[in-house]
Amino acid sequence: MEEHVKVKVEFFTTLRDITGKREEVVRLPPKATVGELLDSLSRRYGPKFVEYVFEKGDVRPNLIVMVDGKSIALLEGLKTPLKNGHTIAILPAFGGG
Repeated sequence: MEEHVKVKVEFFTTLRDITGKREEVVRLPPKATVGELLDSLSRRYGPKFVEYVFEKGDVRPNLIVMVDGKSIALLEGLKTPLKNGHTIAILPAFGGG
């Protein structure tokens, strides 16, 4: 029987206000994905979290979700698999100028 996956989620800027936390450890079923993690957080934190993170069923273009320092855009997007000990950061995209 596979064990659950525990990941650390780091919140920045507005998400700190919405969640009231800088980070938290989340326990997920085996073979969980980034999408399943975000769904779990959406259920926990409600409509404000959903509105801030999602647009038309995908992560808003002004946010970056990173798994161990790599953007999910360079991995498998919301289908990126999570492993025990991963650190997931959800942060605003910063534009250069």
